[in-house]
Amino acid sequence: MGDLTATETMDQKHQEDLVRLRKLRLMDDAFFTKCFDGETACVKLVLQIILDKPDLDVVDVRTQVFVEHLLNRSVRLDVLATDSEGRKFNIEIQRSDKGAGRKRARYNSSMMDSHLLDKGKDVEMLPETYVIFITEHDVIGEGNALYPVERCFLNNGKKFGDGSHILYVNGAYQNETPIGKLMHDFSCTDAS
Repeated sequence: MGDLTATETMDQKHQEDLVRLRKLRLMDDAFFTKCFDGETACVKLVLQIILDKPDLDVVDVRTQVFVEHLLNRSVRLDVLATDSEGRKFNIEIQRSDKGAGRKRARYNSSMMDSHLLDKGKDVEMLPETYVIFITEHDVIGEGNALYPVERCFLNNGKKFGDGSHILYVNGAYQNETPIGKLMHDFSCTDAS
């Protein structure tokens, strides 16, 4: 048994790559961003289901958007989408519970805001924003499909209404509801 030829080595590497590709799921960050890059219809469907807004219309989708801060920490957004009303949506895939921390959601939200207004524009022109973490596990731990986070007045519980929204989606929540079916699909390796 001699050494493998260059062709045999390439073929072996190709086969190994195919095995790795067959194991990818939408819950895998790199695969998710590749599948959704520029795919307004796909992102539209995901957002319609997650937000329960069947009339939501996505007009722009970009993936791996680098939001740079010159002096401090920058951020790379998995998906940044815009709907027909100008609302902005950051969708993050997180398999690691640690990567879906509450302060990370806050930071993503603040970084989005810091880049949405041109110099001299009134802050009232800030669009409504959503930071959505789709997590492989139930990182909040209460068994819910969705965990919407809103700022509120503590003395009466009324929403603050600043247009900033954070939402955690429990990827382990899989059943026959629309969100349950979507999370099932995110976990599948078989496209059928």
